[in-house]
Amino acid sequence: MTAMPSHNMSKTEFISLVAMMMATIAFSIDAMLPALPEIGAQLSPGDVNRAQLILTSFVLGMGVGTFFTGPLSDAFGRKPVIIVGAVIYIASSAVAWASSSLELVLIARVTMGLGAAGPRVVALAIVRDLYSGREMARMMSIAMMIFTLVPAFAPMLGQGIIVFAGWRGIFVAFAVFALIMSLWMQIRLSEPLAAENRRPFRMPLMLSAVKEMIQHPTVRLSIVVQTFCLAMLFTMLTMVQQVYDIIFDRGDSFPFWFGFVALMSGSASVLNAAVVVRVGMRRMVTWSLALQILFSAVMLTLDGFSLPAGLAFGLFVAWQTSVFFMAGTTLGNLNAMAMEPMGHIAGMAASVIGAISTVLAAVIAGPIGLLFNGSLLPITLGILIMATLAYLVMLHMARVEARFLTD
Repeated sequence: MTAMPSHNMSKTEFISLVAMMMATIAFSIDAMLPALPEIGAQLSPGDVNRAQLILTSFVLGMGVGTFFTGPLSDAFGRKPVIIVGAVIYIASSAVAWASSSLELVLIARVTMGLGAAGPRVVALAIVRDLYSGREMARMMSIAMMIFTLVPAFAPMLGQGIIVFAGWRGIFVAFAVFALIMSLWMQIRLSEPLAAENRRPFRMPLMLSAVKEMIQHPTVRLSIVVQTFCLAMLFTMLTMVQQVYDIIFDRGDSFPFWFGFVALMSGSASVLNAAVVVRVGMRRMVTWSLALQILFSAVMLTLDGFSLPAGLAFGLFVAWQTSVFFMAGTTLGNLNAMAMEPMGHIAGMAASVIGAISTVLAAVIAGPIGLLFNGSLLPITLGILIMATLAYLVMLHMARVEARFLTD
């Protein structure tokens, strides 16, 4: 039996480093939310809605990068891929900081997403390299717990940076964050993947994996539903700041409300872990989507009434929490459902699933976000339609699996 690689870091330090790597994504998205109004006013005064593309462009780049970073780290080692990704991320942050047009900022955000895909994917591989079994699960649970706190505080941090340094200062913070993370890893962590355990990077193998996954009905349908669930989450993220600011006149307190909702919805993972073993992954996802259809339909209906401002705002916060909560009870289960038949190509499958669902979700959410017109109609109707489509796909998946079992 081959011994697990070792490292010189304490478990506390190692968990902190892994959590920082994983937090790159949430920090890069959520810290930008308070800056969107200023960026829109300065760089796209004729159509401030276009500032939302700063979020979906990053997600698009991250999705594309996810397809390659896992296999590249298998071929060249974990640390080189993270370092290259950090260099791309830092350079792109500098370009965005210096940009005088929204188009250039969007291009920089796409390449930032490409760079951020390195820490996002490879951090999980590093944990698998160094730990196994229950200890690996423990490490991942603690790192994920820390990771879930980032969305709660990132908007407040972004707001604080804007007060002292303007919206361009956020890109400086991104660069500093990536620099600290990469230097910390380079100095303190030994390369976890030994040269003899590396596998050549072969594009034909990746394309073959994509073909195999698309041909498997459960995997294919799981990716479709995961795409819709991610698109609902991204749609909420792209519009939520404008909803608080323009509809409810609560732009100043937005970071605090967002943090509150993020902390509340973080309990979804705890609930899912407690319930999913008894009810099963498919039922958990189906029930979550059914509830989201109900909540979104109620929100859409109530938007047509002249409710008191305080009540309307409270209902929106509750609905926003339900969307974030739904992500916690669906995405992990859908990923596990798609991975289960792909054990023989698990690493490749993880990259492909993440890439396809993320890219398609960004493509769906971006145009919906641009439809914001000062009312809740685009966001409520968009999420209702996506939840309904995802629910119908889950019902179809149940029929396909039942037919498969009877054949």
